[in-house]
Amino acid sequence: MAIAVSFFIIIVAVAVSAGFRNAIRSGVAAMTGDVRIEPYTSGTGSDPVSMPADLPSLEEIRALPGVVDITPVAVRAGIVKNGDIIHGVVVKGIPGNEGGLAVSIPHRLKEITGLDVGDDLLTYFVGEKVRVRKFHITAIHRDLVEVDDNLLVYASLSDMQRLNGWADGAVSCLDVSLSEGASREEVAGAIGHILLSSGHPEEEALYVSSSEDAYPQIFDWLKLLDFNVLVILVLMTLVAGFNMVSGLLIMLLRNVPTIGTLKTLGMGNGAIGGLFVRIGARAVLRGMLIGNALALLFCFVQGKWHLIPLDPANYFVSYVPVHVNLPWILAADAAAFLGILALLWLPSLVISTIDPARTVKAD
Repeated sequence: MAIAVSFFIIIVAVAVSAGFRNAIRSGVAAMTGDVRIEPYTSGTGSDPVSMPADLPSLEEIRALPGVVDITPVAVRAGIVKNGDIIHGVVVKGIPGNEGGLAVSIPHRLKEITGLDVGDDLLTYFVGEKVRVRKFHITAIHRDLVEVDDNLLVYASLSDMQRLNGWADGAVSCLDVSLSEGASREEVAGAIGHILLSSGHPEEEALYVSSSEDAYPQIFDWLKLLDFNVLVILVLMTLVAGFNMVSGLLIMLLRNVPTIGTLKTLGMGNGAIGGLFVRIGARAVLRGMLIGNALALLFCFVQGKWHLIPLDPANYFVSYVPVHVNLPWILAADAAAFLGILALLWLPSLVISTIDPARTVKAD
């Protein structure tokens, strides 16, 4: 049971770490993409700056390993007003949304303003002159990651282009989506190299950043979480190992006469120690299988029904996310199993101190 509990905690810790990484990465990517290509001057301010959506090197960027999609985006900061309530937002225009000033607002903005589906969203955009748009709320979305005071409102790309007075081919930035496991920093560096060496002035004036550059505090928190998981892995391996060591010591002390008899028959210390380690290893394997089964069941239930909630203000997400990454789980199992087996050889040192003459005589 001690082994099963230890492996349960190890697998759950690994799954939760992977879940946080996936959930936060997808949440941040929804706001900024995994990698963003934009002008050096930000396009979210009062006087937005545009860039061409159809860059000459676009196909070369698409062909980079890990690049899944490139989305043209038009963004602009605005102020939402509903009665006496005023709040800042960032309106992000993306392809595929309905036209006609239809928007999707985050659930937190709904709670702040009291607006809901079917209501109008009166939004002010400050620039050389103040522009007002009466958007129509058609959906409510939940931002998995809520780290910015300026809440993200999704609108139509064409609506935002008209608001900024841009042609169809002008955008604020390009959001690059990457496959799972792809390095954001490496892809950002490769895109930057392509743009700088392209020889096109409009591309050389662009800036490439990753989501880690936009929200370093979140990814630093993830690194701390990964370190905590490593500590849990080591501690649970030691707890399980010493539980098995104590059990094996009891087994050895109860079988001192048997060990003496085996030595008398010519069996060496190493062979006798290996016998007891194999017995202990079978117990570890059974506990590992039970712990893994219980952990996977927990991950299934938590992943489907989100039974354990979290405060997004502290953890960035509203529930404990889990992600069963099979290679990571197998690696954790293997590392813990080998570590426990190494500890199991410690009790075998007792075997070398057992004198067959005394034990057999006493028997």
